[in-house]
Amino acid sequence: MIDYNTFDNKTAAYYTLGCKLNFAETSSIGKLLEERGIRRVRAGESADICVINTCSVTELADKKCRQAIRRIVRQHPEAFIVVTGCYAQLKPEDVADIPGVDLILGAEQKLDILYYLGDLHKKQHGEIVTTGSEDIRTFSPSCSKGDRTRYFLKVQDGCNYFCTYCTIPFARGRSRNGSIDSMVKQAEEVVRNGGKEIVLTGVNIGDFGHSTGETFFDLIKALDSVEGIERFRISSIEPNLLTDEIIDYVATSKRFAPHFHIPLQSGSDDVLKLMHRRYDTHLFAHKIERVKMVLPDAFIGIDLIVGVRGETEKLFEETYHFVNSLDVSQLHVFTYSERPNTQALKISHIVTSQEKHERCRKMLEISEQKLQEFYEKQQGKLRPVLFEHPKKGMPMHGFTDNYIRVEVPYDKNLVNKRCSVVLGDFNEAKDALKAEQILE
Repeated sequence: MIDYNTFDNKTAAYYTLGCKLNFAETSSIGKLLEERGIRRVRAGESADICVINTCSVTELADKKCRQAIRRIVRQHPEAFIVVTGCYAQLKPEDVADIPGVDLILGAEQKLDILYYLGDLHKKQHGEIVTTGSEDIRTFSPSCSKGDRTRYFLKVQDGCNYFCTYCTIPFARGRSRNGSIDSMVKQAEEVVRNGGKEIVLTGVNIGDFGHSTGETFFDLIKALDSVEGIERFRISSIEPNLLTDEIIDYVATSKRFAPHFHIPLQSGSDDVLKLMHRRYDTHLFAHKIERVKMVLPDAFIGIDLIVGVRGETEKLFEETYHFVNSLDVSQLHVFTYSERPNTQALKISHIVTSQEKHERCRKMLEISEQKLQEFYEKQQGKLRPVLFEHPKKGMPMHGFTDNYIRVEVPYDKNLVNKRCSVVLGDFNEAKDALKAEQILE
């Protein structure tokens, strides 16, 4: 039995590392604590509880998590420190050994945090409450407001793919999701809160429906009918799950933005086989061509991993030339990181750190070139922009439906408002286009 009186007049601080899915889940944890009278800590206050939601996608991410935990312990020496997220699930003993940590919650327990806080007394050593990845079965609904104006709606969690380089199935369990009805209700709640843009997030969102007998295509059709939302964006979706049916629907939908993020990971079929990816370059090229055929102005971002085991110089050159040939807008480039217990460790050819760095540099050059070309092609066009809350003393920014960042002078009347603008030249920082004209 929980003694909720323990939480009276307590404060909490929240720290999130990693993906948008983590941010959505941290937001849900915050709501749970707030409902029990635990308010968010104010600037300059010391918190009674600190919740740290961690990432473990790379070795660098693990290092950043350890550094963040130690820093937060120093900042809040009397606080009850709770660590959750992927790093906590994969390496709970490492987290428990960090002085000052009191509680480690696994993926199955993070949204049941109230049951594990106890009397909030500091521990001599971190208490671990986790389950094995095969026992992670609960889908915990989460929806968060970002630091701008858009919301992030978690529609799916976990993954059944087991790519050779990836630990996500061990950190988050198997693929599962909520119902379409529950997603529509959460979107309607966003409308009531004044939200106008929602990004659909998850680990493998195209696999939506695995646990409810529905489909991702059914989901987007249902969400497209939610009155009051100006636009939905589809976050990263596997190319083999991005059907032509989905692409064609987005092209004619009322609310889905012409914006796709599609993980490629490698442009070499040999490397894709080593990764255990479920497509080849022919299928990927077809998806890009299909998007551009029905949505010529669509923004397409792709993910790449360079320097994986088995990626010889010849195979990297295949990736380089394939990516260069694609009509995409931007690359998100990741350097391969060895992850414990992954099948990739059995592959013999190892790429040196120097080679990884050089390959990353080459792909980032392509990304910069493609992004500039995409922006230049959009100059002079009329696009809808949803403007965001600016930082104090700074110009306002917003994004077009096809993800062009737009800059205008500050105008409080434009915050969270969609306007049509004529896209002009680059701003001084070269990271946005100026609005030549704003049409209400």
